[in-house]
Amino acid sequence: MTQHRYKTCLLIDDNYIDNFVTRKILQSGNFVEDIIVRQSPDEAIESLLTGTIQPDVIFLDIRMPLMSGFEFLEEYDKLVFPNKENIKIFMLSSSLDPTDIKRSELSKHVTNFIHKPVTQKALEEVFANDFSC
Repeated sequence: MTQHRYKTCLLIDDNYIDNFVTRKILQSGNFVEDIIVRQSPDEAIESLLTGTIQPDVIFLDIRMPLMSGFEFLEEYDKLVFPNKENIKIFMLSSSLDPTDIKRSELSKHVTNFIHKPVTQKALEEVFANDFSC
């Protein structure tokens, strides 16, 4: 039986191709057992509030049309639901904008920043620095 680092991953990204690539990398590297995709941050917030999704880890894109990843974090901060404090959030972006990286680092909810496209090597490096895995 394969040991996964996390049970459930919530992937929040509006880009279908990026979601396909990220899912494949997460699956092939045995990083998570179950991957749930929400293409809208609003849908993700609703799923978290209703408890239909109880992730261990969230991969959150920064640049989305209706609500950015940072706007999601502002809403996420207001949410109350079980085990919220144990969820790790990884910000995703194809942008190399140092402001995005800095904002990610300053967020109390963000564990790490990952450049897109997500690669096996990038995930291994990120998870190697996450001692609770």
